[in-house]
Amino acid sequence: MNKIDELKLTSLAMAKAKELGADLTGIASVDKLKESPSHTLAPQISPVDVGQGKNSSNPGVVTWPEDGKSVIMIAVSHPKKKPELDWWHGKYMPPGNKIIRQVIKGLKEWIEANYSDVTAHHMPYQVEKGGIFLKDAAVLAGFGCIGQNNLLLTPEFGPQVRLGALIINKELVCTGPISFDPCTGCEGYCLKKCPQEAFDKVIYSKEKFHQDVLPAIDGSYDRYKCNEQMLDDENTAEKKEKVLYEEKGEMVRLVKYCRNCELICPLGNQPVN
Repeated sequence: MNKIDELKLTSLAMAKAKELGADLTGIASVDKLKESPSHTLAPQISPVDVGQGKNSSNPGVVTWPEDGKSVIMIAVSHPKKKPELDWWHGKYMPPGNKIIRQVIKGLKEWIEANYSDVTAHHMPYQVEKGGIFLKDAAVLAGFGCIGQNNLLLTPEFGPQVRLGALIINKELVCTGPISFDPCTGCEGYCLKKCPQEAFDKVIYSKEKFHQDVLPAIDGSYDRYKCNEQMLDDENTAEKKEKVLYEEKGEMVRLVKYCRNCELICPLGNQPVN
């Protein structure tokens, strides 16, 4: 694929993703992503810290598609006025996740139908299930930066987005990263709002992990405490009445996970022009 073809596919794929329902789209290099902060830090830390469980033998190690060259990233807005997009119905995924899957599925089908020499791999959210660290990919694709709440912050929607990714076997034109730093000078509302005080002390240091870019900017994000809050949210849901999950016709528990550090961010509460 020559440069003109790369430019054409980049433009068409991003336009198609928008047509299918993505609010943001961008391209990142797989080689650059392999060198990104989460992908280099995760193999050094506990399996629990990267969401893989205590019995994982390969903590934080991504299973990359052998032919992967570029990551096509999408983001779907998750505004405060639509909290139900992130509500889990028992074991069934939230509506927001379904939107992301539909966009990714449609984009993959479109690419493979129109480009016989292009293969596309849908990358799961969970690293232990073959996924990548989506926030790092989003930063490299030009969506924004990682903030002091350890979330992706975008100029358009703040942290109120959900992410999805395709990896393809062609080198496309990268669309990022961008220069964006909304946390400098901020009063840190997100840090004060955490019910588990997950940002109260430095967990990761530059000296120990030999890298400058750390979780929550200064290494203060404690994933253990965040996971404890998620368990609390699940246990609280178990005490409530079941609700009807209409798509399956089942009565299930409705789980509403904490979004305090996301929803308090001033960046996500600005009107979109």
